[in-house]
Amino acid sequence: MNGAHIHLAVNHLPIVGVIIGALVLMAGMILRKQQVSLTALGIFIFSAITAMIANFTGEEAEEVVEEIAGVTHKMIHVHEEYAETFLVITIILGVISIATIYLAKKKHKLVKIGCIAALILSLAAIFTGKLTGTSGGEIMHTEIRE
Repeated sequence: MNGAHIHLAVNHLPIVGVIIGALVLMAGMILRKQQVSLTALGIFIFSAITAMIANFTGEEAEEVVEEIAGVTHKMIHVHEEYAETFLVITIILGVISIATIYLAKKKHKLVKIGCIAALILSLAAIFTGKLTGTSGGEIMHTEIRE
């Protein structure tokens, strides 16, 4: 297994995780089931961890693919920029999720605000995750390039 293979094995997890987490959080908020909302926050924490792993393995993947014909530095740079934005948003989402779980354990009033903040950030993460995933796919999948 090389760096590109490892990157491909983990890079879908944070993107899909944030989407699933957002759906679960919406369900928890609509149904007013705190346990469901807390499950979503756990998914966001998982997504933040896997985003860090994907980002860490991205450098090794770059070294592998930059030597392939048809792959340009510009394509890689665009993907890196989107990935950095996605990483920052996802880490902030993970930190807010940890804080909100802590507040829920302490039965604090700010849990609802933490869930709302997490939902808003998850929507931003979904948007940037889409850009990151598409730009990464375009590097090797010529059929999705414009």
